[in-house]
Amino acid sequence: MDIFVGSLPFKIKSDQLKALFEEFGEVESVKIIMDKITRQNKGFGFVVMPNHHEAKLAIDALNGKEIMGRTIIVTVSEEKEPDNKKKKFGKGGTNFKGDFDKAKKEFPGKSGFQRGSSRGAGAARSNPKGGGRRGR
Repeated sequence: MDIFVGSLPFKIKSDQLKALFEEFGEVESVKIIMDKITRQNKGFGFVVMPNHHEAKLAIDALNGKEIMGRTIIVTVSEEKEPDNKKKKFGKGGTNFKGDFDKAKKEFPGKSGFQRGSSRGAGAARSNPKGGGRRGR
């Protein structure tokens, strides 16, 4: 039987939790949920006990018990329902401003370059004297 143990002290270790439940019978596994970034436990965990009668005794005896200054909550764990929703990830990539439109193929950038525009990227530098019309 899977057992949820909540409001655990942050200093408790898996072997200490296992010893607490072994007083009531055989413990198959113990898992304390850890935060990936801080590597500290999140304050809850799961205990698996194969014998349902022993598990019920442990739940009744340990629910509301104070351990290391915290009152723990011990209940039968509920099965997590699977998500059947399809994830939607959007139409494509964007720049940091979110301006990229895949259908129009417009690429805004720092230089102001646009695909398909009549002026090329180097057209402004073609006349070294500056100003005036092109081609004369």
